[in-house]
Amino acid sequence: MKAVAVEGLSKSFGGIRALSDVSFRVEKGERLVIIGPNGAGKTTLFNLITGEIPPTHGRVFLFEEDVTHMPSHRRTRLGMARTFQITNLFPNLTLRENIFLAVLGVNPQKFKMHQPVSSCKDIIDKIERLLAEWDLQGHTYTLVRNLSYGVQRQVEVIMALSGGAKIVLLDEPTSGLSPAETGTLTSMILGLDPDVTLIIIEHDMDVAFRLAHNMIVLHYGAVIAAGPPESIKADAKVEEIYLGAE
Repeated sequence: MKAVAVEGLSKSFGGIRALSDVSFRVEKGERLVIIGPNGAGKTTLFNLITGEIPPTHGRVFLFEEDVTHMPSHRRTRLGMARTFQITNLFPNLTLRENIFLAVLGVNPQKFKMHQPVSSCKDIIDKIERLLAEWDLQGHTYTLVRNLSYGVQRQVEVIMALSGGAKIVLLDEPTSGLSPAETGTLTSMILGLDPDVTLIIIEHDMDVAFRLAHNMIVLHYGAVIAAGPPESIKADAKVEEIYLGAE
């Protein structure tokens, strides 16, 4: 089953075309990695898939349902989540409180006003399971601003998954991380539920080739190559334009 399908997607900002006639499909459980130089249109593509901006032309499908004109919060209810290139956490709340809000956001209990946190037993139990699964119990009551940047990036991924997302878009997950932190986060992503579909923008080529089942290369808003990592590595145009071959 197709988890995501993009057909002829284009986006213009005034006279600037940021994305031009992009089409691809992602199967359930697939890991698709999108690479390309700065300004290639990668984040614009993410914003179109998640519904944060409307396309100029083209269509977006989630689980074969046309969501092109559906707002982002409704796409979330269909099972989509994303992270951002810059961390998007609540720095003055604890790790536990951040995850609590992420779980509550997709739970019907959010509509029950003035309820004590202690009454949300199912949510609390889920938070405890998540913290144990990712070995973060030692940071439970730490303010997010006091966590290392590497742990913050892990928390973003956990929050994206905490609501039971079936499709997760990761925008530059290893950006700004040390080699050790990159290795930790890469292993975390590799260990995610194989039924969860991932679309990943990644600048680190070693990470990109390690994570990908399939890849797309964007250049000036257009797809110049697509296929499994082996074919991307062997593509002369990709070497010339993106990997720096003469």
